[in-house]
Amino acid sequence: MRVLIEVAHLVAGLIAAVLIGAAAAWSYPRATGDIWLVTFAAMALVVLMGIRPIRRAFAIDRAKLVRATRSKTNG
Repeated sequence: MRVLIEVAHLVAGLIAAVLIGAAAAWSYPRATGDIWLVTFAAMALVVLMGIRPIRRAFAIDRAKLVRATRSKTNG
């Protein structure tokens, strides 16, 4: 469940970056290429910053699943 929440946050960050980039490109058409370059760089950083929380959430979810499985087999 935690992984799903972290992935949802990552997707929300990517959507926000695209919307901000689109608004900026619309408002200043002469710099559209540069704006989208910066937008894509920001999106890459959002993905890079989301890797650690997703891995941490995966480890927590996996540990809970293992504990639940062990308690079912032992109980």
